[in-house]
Amino acid sequence: MANAIYNKAKYKWMAPGTLGTTSGDSIDLLDDTIKIALIDTGTYTFSQTHEYWSSASSAIVGTAATLASKTVTDNVFDAADVTFSSVTGVSVEALIIYKDTGTGATSPLIAYIDVAASGLPVTPNGNNIDIQFNASGIFAL
Repeated sequence: MANAIYNKAKYKWMAPGTLGTTSGDSIDLLDDTIKIALIDTGTYTFSQTHEYWSSASSAIVGTAATLASKTVTDNVFDAADVTFSSVTGVSVEALIIYKDTGTGATSPLIAYIDVAASGLPVTPNGNNIDIQFNASGIFAL
């Protein structure tokens, strides 16, 4: 698998309330709470048809982190590197970025990352896991 932006996320940026999304379902990368989660691909298989965090949440390893220092410059989304503290559990091979609404069934998936993220794959051992994003940004819109 390669990095991908979920199809429904693209719709939520372009035209909230159309193309199969609900009107309260838009994504604002700068103002919404955007989280990133460590994912075990032995439990989750990426699919472009997945729309909400509830499709992937059973594969989370540790606790999702809120992205900080978010920017969109020249249509490239970026944020500060992330440290997941004291992580234990199964192997982590991917990351998922999503908008957190507080409910998995309404939290839109944004991006799936399994390449170009420093530190993956990793097997948690109780220590911190540091994810360093590419200097060019996390993804282009």
